[in-house]
Amino acid sequence: MVKPDAIPLAAPRLREFLAAGAHGDMGWMANAERRGEPRVLWPDVRSIVMLGINYGPDDDPLAILKERTRGAISVYARGDDYHDLIKSRLKQIGRWLIDRAGGDVKVFVDTAPVMEKPLAAAAGLGWQGKHTNLVSRQFGSWLFLGAIFTTLELPPDEPERDHCGQCRACLDICPTAAFPAPYRLDARRCISYLTIEHKGQIPRELRPLIGNRIYGCDDCLAVCPWNKFAVAGREVKLAAREVLRAPPLAELVRLDDAGFRTLFAKSAVKRVGRARFVRNVLIAIGNSGDASLAAEAERLLDDESPLVRGAAIWALGRLDCDRLRRVEKRRTREADPDLNAEWAAALGESQH
Repeated sequence: MVKPDAIPLAAPRLREFLAAGAHGDMGWMANAERRGEPRVLWPDVRSIVMLGINYGPDDDPLAILKERTRGAISVYARGDDYHDLIKSRLKQIGRWLIDRAGGDVKVFVDTAPVMEKPLAAAAGLGWQGKHTNLVSRQFGSWLFLGAIFTTLELPPDEPERDHCGQCRACLDICPTAAFPAPYRLDARRCISYLTIEHKGQIPRELRPLIGNRIYGCDDCLAVCPWNKFAVAGREVKLAAREVLRAPPLAELVRLDDAGFRTLFAKSAVKRVGRARFVRNVLIAIGNSGDASLAAEAERLLDDESPLVRGAAIWALGRLDCDRLRRVEKRRTREADPDLNAEWAAALGESQH
């Protein structure tokens, strides 16, 4: 439980983050005052109930990174969309609260300008670790967060203190060095941002560092020492779909719009759309070292999406430079100047 005015530093810290441009093209984060002051969202709120659901995996989520011809999907996205799962539970709790104590409620799960992590820390659920995510002594780094705003005056809980100590495992494991300092994230280098939020071509210098991560990245979460409590303490299990645990890149890269929508129905992955997702798969194919996948990259040089075509050029150049040169005539049909730059970069790399 937390009062709406319990996070006075949230807005100025967000302003600093935005001023540095570290939010990338996540324009929805831009209003620091609205996000940092819950009463702007709902003037009648008097108390906020913060809840967390543990989604810790049963196995090592980093093991798939060694299977370079399969796609690594972040643990949270391997089952049904957590927004839907958690919101229904929050509504149940909200109705119970109204029945017992009266008042009014509104529930939020990452769908409104609510700063869930600072609020959850102020409510005592955990603390924001050096990777900027919430860490719990009971559930480690694997927590979905939700908020119930209420007009009731409820007694607040004590905030949790930071227990990270000298540990920097989450910082050191980051493949793209997305943490310029402890407790600071530059989203522009974060693989989760690049594969989910970023709408354009992924910067060329970061592509080799992405490996086979095709949706999100669990590295900084998975190495947190507090995770040793997460599995043993779990009370709610969010089931993963078996087909999303280690899907072959060769199958994913062939998805058309209908196939994408079918495979990822009711999944968080569906929100990126087919073009961004196949872009990610092609980056993983380019990192796979498997020349047998070159034909898949070549086929997508003619895809209707510029995002897909650009990633296909890069992937084919990585896997088979000679093959890319043999089909260079396709470059003459490319009107997009950014993709002409992709051709130039891929063919230039092949000369070294």
